[in-house]
Amino acid sequence: MEYEEAKQLIVDELTKKSKSKSKFYFNDLSKILDAKPRDAKKIVNKLVEEGILEYWSSGSTSMYGLKGMGKQAAAEHED
Repeated sequence: MEYEEAKQLIVDELTKKSKSKSKFYFNDLSKILDAKPRDAKKIVNKLVEEGILEYWSSGSTSMYGLKGMGKQAAAEHED
């Protein structure tokens, strides 16, 4: 799968699902890409580097979401 195609697939799927949740496990992203974990990790890391996805960790759980989406993003912009 080409990177641009993978990027569009992730953005489209997460945008569709963003009405019900804003954070996704790595396995969710891997399933969307239908890729092996190692290949999916490269794509996901590049999306984080480009600022399309953001990495979130509670310390015990690691998740990813579209940058600027969800409750956490809204709370960070409150003054």
